[in-house]
Amino acid sequence: MLKHRGFPGRLPGTDFQFTIRRANKDGATRLVARERYADRRNSDRRADAAFMAALWEHFGDEPFERGNLDAGRLSWFLGREVVPAEDPFDPESYDALLRIDVARARTAFPDIFGGED
Repeated sequence: MLKHRGFPGRLPGTDFQFTIRRANKDGATRLVARERYADRRNSDRRADAAFMAALWEHFGDEPFERGNLDAGRLSWFLGREVVPAEDPFDPESYDALLRIDVARARTAFPDIFGGED
């Protein structure tokens, strides 16, 4: 499992996890697209924005390996702002390649991406 050095482990001052410390001996937790509802708490929204900002800062629009990124956190973005960068895509692999869908991420997080062009 690739460890993304320099990537924040969590949202500072909270328990919102962004990375995992070690690989699961039974294999990677499956990535499953989760729906983000409009009535989410402000703390959840802050965690979403901080995670997206970290993804953008570390990877930009280039494909990146899932590695030690937290499956639960990634699942909130999967199929929208973060999409598979390979076909076939294995949602249970630490080696799976993903990428940011910049157009969708810019719409969802205009403060991070500078709004619409």
